[in-house]
Amino acid sequence: MPELRFPWATEPAVPAEEERGPALPKVPVPPKRRGRRPGRVRRAIASDAAPPWTYHRLAVSGPASEVASFAEAARGPGIVPWRLDLDAVEEGVFALAVSQPPATRSLSVEGCRVLARQFRDRVAAHHAKAAALIAEERSLACPFDLHALLPVPETVLQLGPAHPGALAWLREHWGTTDRLRQVVAKERPGVGRRLPCGFSAVGYGFFTAAGEVPCPALAQLGARWLGLHFRLRQPATD
Repeated sequence: MPELRFPWATEPAVPAEEERGPALPKVPVPPKRRGRRPGRVRRAIASDAAPPWTYHRLAVSGPASEVASFAEAARGPGIVPWRLDLDAVEEGVFALAVSQPPATRSLSVEGCRVLARQFRDRVAAHHAKAAALIAEERSLACPFDLHALLPVPETVLQLGPAHPGALAWLREHWGTTDRLRQVVAKERPGVGRRLPCGFSAVGYGFFTAAGEVPCPALAQLGARWLGLHFRLRQPATD
């Protein structure tokens, strides 16, 4: 039976530039075998090497007052308040578990039902915790919260995070299919140039799913904050 994972169970690792420790000694690498690997091996290596996350750095610069106003507006809980159909969640997990061949399934039908209910309870508890954070006006733990800046409409929230319509809205308006992950404020924004007198900058680091870039979100923010310049980079982390 496949391992069941909660949507929040996997988080990207903080990139090396965020936590630089002492340099590790280099380990000698054995010489490579000559000749071309079979195509199926090359494809497997490429698949394993592809990281599931893309790290971004964003610098926002402009007149100091506008930058301060933007930074205040960008803060939020960092959570999207989706409306969840817990009955559908439970039935979906049960169907996935019980559909495994009896020869390889380690649970009875009743055990699959218990597993589905436990999964539902975990999802409900996590969702309630997220809702409580949103309800607290002082919950501004995320320095760059897309939902605070470009809220997902209530009609889309009702669909749930996995609905094709919700995913289509996110791609169109945010450029991502989920909230930003591991968002941090950067002490050195990295604007790439010296700022004039009276100007300032803020910087953020965050992850998106591999290949997703929040360009649509930045385009809308740029149209709203005409005096600000947005610079997005994907620095090498190796």
